[in-house]
Amino acid sequence: MNARLSQLLELSHAIGQEDRHLAILGEGNTSARLDAAQFAVKASGCSLATLTEADVTICDASKVLAILNQRNVRDETIDQALLDSRVSGASKKPSVEAMFHAWLLTLEGINFVGHCHPLAANQILCSPRARDFAERRLFPDEVVCCGPASVFIPYTDPGLPLSREIRDRTTAFIQQHGVVPRLILLQNHGLIAQGSTQNAVLACLLMANKAAAIFMGAAALGGPNFLTPQHVERIVARPDEAHRQRQLNI
Repeated sequence: MNARLSQLLELSHAIGQEDRHLAILGEGNTSARLDAAQFAVKASGCSLATLTEADVTICDASKVLAILNQRNVRDETIDQALLDSRVSGASKKPSVEAMFHAWLLTLEGINFVGHCHPLAANQILCSPRARDFAERRLFPDEVVCCGPASVFIPYTDPGLPLSREIRDRTTAFIQQHGVVPRLILLQNHGLIAQGSTQNAVLACLLMANKAAAIFMGAAALGGPNFLTPQHVERIVARPDEAHRQRQLNI
């Protein structure tokens, strides 16, 4: 088995671990960049917790990316295009969210993407405080694992509309901040984490869900009391925090 594919299965099982409350049943999806031309993505309807090699579909990245530029496309046409993107016709149908996975995996330094619907985070993302949670930070380790800020996506219909919104808002984030975001928050939907390693993706998702629980607790006590932009900038610049990121392989 390709080493990157093996790492993708490990990441999927870690995200699907029941006691972490990140995804249940067929929720969520994961992907990995195999090379410049191909990527692997969870097949539609499969469970992250029990994902096997047979439940992962290898796709032609250029064929999936081509769907993003189509206009007035019927759902049936998208389904067929995703089926046609399979490197092997015997593989299962890739997730409809393969479109945003394909685009995110073109970003510099991104080899893995994980998407899930965490219990704590979704309590905030389904509330009026969603944007606050996305754009501000509460504590140092949240900055270390999730980055200084996240992309916030207002609720958008899953599939092609959502994939385009992720592409456009992530591009705007990179132009504004000069860095690729680690975390994307989808209103009334869930989280997307991306990174160079499987550890980076899992650490980001776990820390984001911990931050959500802290956010809710702080809100109940009259907060949250957010870090200032100066605090966040200082954490990003600290050499000891960069050393911790290297040690954690994130």
